[in-house]
Formats: sequence, structure tokens, C-alpha cells
Amino acid sequence: MEGKENHSTNMRQLAIGEIVSRNARKMPGREAIVFEGRRYTYLEFDKRTNQLGNALLSRYGRSVKVAQLLFNCSEQVEGYVGIAKMGGVSVPLNFRLIAGEVLYQLEDSDAAALIFGEEFNQVVEEVHRKAPHLDYFCVGGNVPEFAIPYEGLLEARATEQPDVAVFDDDDAFIMYTSGTTGKPKGAVLTHKNQLMNAINCLFEMSTELHWLDHERGQFVAPLFHEAALALALVGLYMNATLHILRFFEPEKIMRQIEEDGITITFMPPVMSTFLLNSVDLSAYDTSSLRLMISGAAILPTETRAQLARAFPDVRLFDVFGQTEMSPVTTMLKPSQAEGRTASVGKPVINMEIRVVDEEDNDVPAGHVGEIIYRGPTVMKEYYKNPEATAETLRGGWFHSGDMVRMDDEGFVYVVDRKKDVIISGGENVYPAEVEDVLYRHPKILECAVIGVFDQVWGEAVMAVVVPKPGEEITGGEVKDWCAENLAGYKKPKYVEFADVLPRNAAMKVVKGELRKRYGKSIRY
Repeated sequence: MEGKENHSTNMRQLAIGEIVSRNARKMPGREAIVFEGRRYTYLEFDKRTNQLGNALLSRYGRSVKVAQLLFNCSEQVEGYVGIAKMGGVSVPLNFRLIAGEVLYQLEDSDAAALIFGEEFNQVVEEVHRKAPHLDYFCVGGNVPEFAIPYEGLLEARATEQPDVAVFDDDDAFIMYTSGTTGKPKGAVLTHKNQLMNAINCLFEMSTELHWLDHERGQFVAPLFHEAALALALVGLYMNATLHILRFFEPEKIMRQIEEDGITITFMPPVMSTFLLNSVDLSAYDTSSLRLMISGAAILPTETRAQLARAFPDVRLFDVFGQTEMSPVTTMLKPSQAEGRTASVGKPVINMEIRVVDEEDNDVPAGHVGEIIYRGPTVMKEYYKNPEATAETLRGGWFHSGDMVRMDDEGFVYVVDRKKDVIISGGENVYPAEVEDVLYRHPKILECAVIGVFDQVWGEAVMAVVVPKPGEEITGGEVKDWCAENLAGYKKPKYVEFADVLPRNAAMKVVKGELRKRYGKSIRY
């Protein structure tokens, strides 16, 4: 058996591939993956992931890095599990990247191969010209000359578990951060990181929800992102069936809930907002749906209220965290939400938190500080970046960069990212607070608040607003609304309108792009 010494300890390891193999032994006929007409049982899924693992093991050996550039599909989850089974490391890539960005992450991660969808042939052809030494495996029928068909990689490979020892402290993923400033950094997450996150989530939700013997989870958020990827692993951990949608299409989402009896769905707030404003939800039978998870961004209080009205019998759990934390750190449960809808809850089990000042001293309850974390889901390191690792993990705590306040009961309220705080005339303005007010306006679909240079005040508040379809709103209306709900210094001095907001891999608004776009062309 290939791997580390003392293989007898392997039986005690918490490994991603083992949870699929366990499910195949316990319930071989249960569906594991449903995607566009394909339905794989756990036994079939286990065999396919074994075939992939064996193919990669024979070609590269353990510890190989394999990147993926795919829209949501069954092969994506299959890849994560198969690579994990052979002791390799998955490198999920944002499908919105251009060729140069893909090339950077391939080179930075030391990837030996790229699994990509045929939809990305043009991008990958450009990458191949600059990196012909890599292996390329294409999912789909339109395979470029330089690539190997993905299904051909699996053919004639053994369906038994790869003969390799995999340990829970082995690297499992290199997840590239959004890179809102500078080059993206590769956060290294281990098997233990990911599965302890699953345990944390399942435990916290089970305090308010009795798990069914067979849950059916819907996955529409991009699976290259840690939030959706981690929840897919939660689903596999609990023997659920994963129903995958390639794209965010509101009508398909609702039909799938109705026709497949979906019991759990996960949507970032941006998806929830568009879903609420694009289809008649009352036209669909959603009686099977029991649980909705919101995460990957802060859930506006008005969106939460709209979800409660649209799905009155569904329990909404709001999770908060970040990629480097695998990712969930806090959770607001349904029983805790009344009177605390602006909170992201309390830390999950196995998570220790502090709120600190610039010198890492604890701040009093109710005061704003940076939230820092310690626990088994903290990333191992930033790949090949010891300086950034040391800075972020200084003192044995992960420094998040998120500014929060924590009340006397331990509930956390996110104020903003440290770098996004606006200082206007010496006063701190937290964009999230202004955005929360804007989201309550009946004509606003989306918004983002940024700071722009001002000769008098240093910085001034600017709101970038996306109106709801068919609605018209003026800058004056936006300012008046804020004046009614906020202190004067927090009110936007400038208002811009956009058709869409730029977002990164984490589906968060890229405020640096907005500052570049609007900071030098101010309109009153």
C-alpha cells in the first residue's frame, strides 16, 4: 500500500473517500447523485470514484494536484471524491476565470492535470499553448486534440478502492481565495478540516431539526466554491442524495423541488434575492422542503423576511464563515432569529472565537473588533506562502479580517470587512449597515456601498444600486430613504446605478472593481 508508514492506523482516519465507500456498503442502492437524467447509486458512485482514483494513482502517484474547471455537474463531485481516494489534492477553479488567471492558479498550485468541461475549450486551448506539459481531461463529447476524454480515463480501471493509505491530516483541497486584493492565495484544507465542518454543521442543525433517514439536497450554487463544496460533503456524510443543477435557473430550481421531493436547499443571498423576484413561488408544491441554508454572504434582513413569507414552513439556518475555515464558523438557528435577524449567530461546536483590537486584545461586549478563530477546521496553510500563513495564523489564531461585534449572550453581528470600512470626516461608516437599509427599499434589487475620495471629508459614501426589474428609482429617492433610516454621516453622498454588480468566486461583490469603475467619475 502506497502512503505513509504505520498503515494500521489508517482504520482510524476521517477521510473523504471513506464516507462514500461506507455508504456504498451500508446502502448500495440509495441514489447518491442525480444530474440531468443521470442517477448514480452509492454503489455505482463508489465504483466510478474508485476508477478515477486508480487511474490517477497509476499515472501520477499519491499527493498529485488535479485542477477542475467545470460548471456544476456529477463529474465535479466525482472528481473531488476520486482524487481524495487516491491521496491527491483537488484544485477547484472558478469557471469565470480567463485563461491567464487559470494558468496562474495551475502553476501556483503545481497542478499536474486539469479536468475541464467542453464548454471551456477555448479558454483551455489558450492555457494549453502556454502549459503543454500538463495533462488535460475533457468532460463531454467535443474533445480537443490535445486532451483525453474523461470517460476514457475511467475505462478498464479497477472498481476496487485504490491501494493507498489516506490520512485525515493529508491535504485534500487547495481553495483559491477570491483575490479581491492582489493575487489569490491557495488555502490548503485537509480531509479533517472538511469533515469536521460537516460534523459541526450536522450537530448544530440537529439541535433543532430531526434528520430524516433519507434527505435530498439541492445544489445550485457553484461547486467550485467552498460553501457549496463543503455542503455537498455534508450531504455525502449523512447518506443524502445530491441533486445537482448546472446553472441558476429559478424555474428549474422550483420544478426540481416539486418533482424530486427536495428536502434541503442551499442558496447564497444573491440567489435567494433573484429567486424571490423572478418566479411565482406559490405556483409550485414545496411541501417536501424542510430546510434552507443561507451562506457565502450576509443575508439582508429584508431578504430573510421575504424568504419567511415565501416558505413559512421551512426552517432557515444562516451560516457564516470563510474559505480558510472550511468554511462555517457561526450559525443563526431558527429558534434564535426572533429579534436577532441581523446576527450571524453563535460559534458552532468545536469552534472558539474572540473579538479583538489591532493589538489582539479582547474588546468588551458590544464593541467592534476583528473576529479571530481557533479550531479543527482552520486551514493548514496558504500554499507556498509562509509569510501570509504566519501573518494570518499569528498567535495560534486565524485572523479573519471581518469586523464584528458580539453581544452579552455571545451572538455575533458582522459589521464589515476591515478593508471596506469607510472613514468619512473621522467617523467610521460600515457599508453593511447602509446596505441593509437600502435592501429594505421596495424598488432595490441589489446594492453595494463603497468609499470614494473626497477632498473635504477624506472619504465619502457612495451607493451603487441595481433596481428591481421594471422599477425606476432616482438618486434623490435613495438618499432620502437613507436619511430617514440612518445618521446623516452614513447617508450616501453619491449614487450610481448598474445593471449588475461584479462578483468574485465566493459570490461576494468585488468592491475594488466598483471603486475603480465609479471612484473617478462621481455623479451627484
